[in-house]
Amino acid sequence: MASNKQTKLHVRTGDNVIVISGDDKGKPGKVVSVDKENLKAIVEGINIVTKHNKPTANVPNGGIVKKEAPIHISKLMIADPKTGKATRIGRKEDKNGKIVRYAKKSGEVIK
Repeated sequence: MASNKQTKLHVRTGDNVIVISGDDKGKPGKVVSVDKENLKAIVEGINIVTKHNKPTANVPNGGIVKKEAPIHISKLMIADPKTGKATRIGRKEDKNGKIVRYAKKSGEVIK
């Protein structure tokens, strides 16, 4: 990605998505953040990893923490607002001339 052009991704922060491959296949979740440069997203409750923290001045006991790790956006599909199933998205102009995303299965506008 050497150009200055912004890449259009099918997932955005706040979208409801469904995982389509991997260990968490079929699980729904909400996108917390998107890393456009590496094409990865962090989704609530998906791709949970166990992180071991060393004891520090802030955390005297250290410990084991479970947290969400980034997942590649190619493994995510938008959940259809009407049915809740995975759907592809399209872009079209609404009546005000603004470009909106819509679910290809139901035709519903995605917020």
